[in-house]
Amino acid sequence: MNHRISFIFLSLSLLGLIACAGMQKGAPAPEKTAAACGDLQLVFQGGTYSFEAVRAMGGAYYGGADVGECLVTVHRVEEGDDESWYREWRKTAERLEKEGDAFLEAKDRVSARECYFRASGYYRSAEFFLRADPRDPRIPETWRKSRDSFLKGAALSDAVIKPVEIPYENTTLPGYLCLVDETAVKRPLLIVNTGFDGTAEELYFSVARAAVERGFHCLVFEGPGQGRVLREQKILFRPDWEKVVTPAVDFAIRYEGVDPDRIALMGISMGGYLAPRAAAFEGRIKACIANGGVYDFFAATLRHAPPDFARLLESPEACREIDREIREKMKTEAMVRWSFNDGMLMDQDPTDTNWKVCPVTAFVAAWLRVTVWADVSTE
Repeated sequence: MNHRISFIFLSLSLLGLIACAGMQKGAPAPEKTAAACGDLQLVFQGGTYSFEAVRAMGGAYYGGADVGECLVTVHRVEEGDDESWYREWRKTAERLEKEGDAFLEAKDRVSARECYFRASGYYRSAEFFLRADPRDPRIPETWRKSRDSFLKGAALSDAVIKPVEIPYENTTLPGYLCLVDETAVKRPLLIVNTGFDGTAEELYFSVARAAVERGFHCLVFEGPGQGRVLREQKILFRPDWEKVVTPAVDFAIRYEGVDPDRIALMGISMGGYLAPRAAAFEGRIKACIANGGVYDFFAATLRHAPPDFARLLESPEACREIDREIREKMKTEAMVRWSFNDGMLMDQDPTDTNWKVCPVTAFVAAWLRVTVWADVSTE
């Protein structure tokens, strides 16, 4: 292996993390980097599974999870075994869904709602590492179970949670309009989009509930490359995110209770890169929250790469060698396996012949082209 190319693995394996936070030069290897984000070693030794376990528990504050149920579930998971992760979270989700059905039959709407909401989060966790085969029917099926469980919970909620379809080009984008009330009183609006791997249902528990309780209407939605838009509509990510957010603003201001002069946009994870881009072009956005903020995706990516990185990606021989090395790492390192499989799932262009020869490096090259385009001046 060429010495320069061997260092490419480090830079590429960080792609899945860069969207969450700008990395500093000299960052440790992928598993250690993930663990260092809060020194996470919850049940698992590696940071990847620990992070996702904590992420699942994060929904507990607003009813999207139960800490005890999550701990019992992850203790059954064999670390590094993505099938084990899927199997155990699926068991927990199915149990909660069945309990919800039983409560509903007994006319206990509150307990049914709580079970359905938690089942939604657990189905989302179950699906998370199912990326080895993009044709795996469990990917859309498990995602759909997460969405449908959420819809069943929302239908039983005292809160105003409206499933909506936002007109977008020749189709629609799914979302939820969460309202403080349904009066004509003008209130500020918070629009929230997720990033590399989240869903609109997850955003309800992490942001929307809190926003509504503080007097904000909240629109959470999924754009290209996310949630249903990817799994069912097969629409891939795009860098010019203002073309996604502008239709969401157009849609939201039709509601008489939305104050068109007080609209904020929040982007989560890689959304911390997408949201500022959209806000730079969409003048009706008065405030923007980038969580976490990525000032320059392209520079953050290249910080860990050799000087001739772009040229190496243009070389078929180098690409094949890079692909081989990364695929070997994917066999043993969960973060590397997930980040590349997930990226190839949401960005694979069937018309690009490079995907058939060197799919991993084709994905990286596509992302670099996207970030160069997205970092254009807004002047």
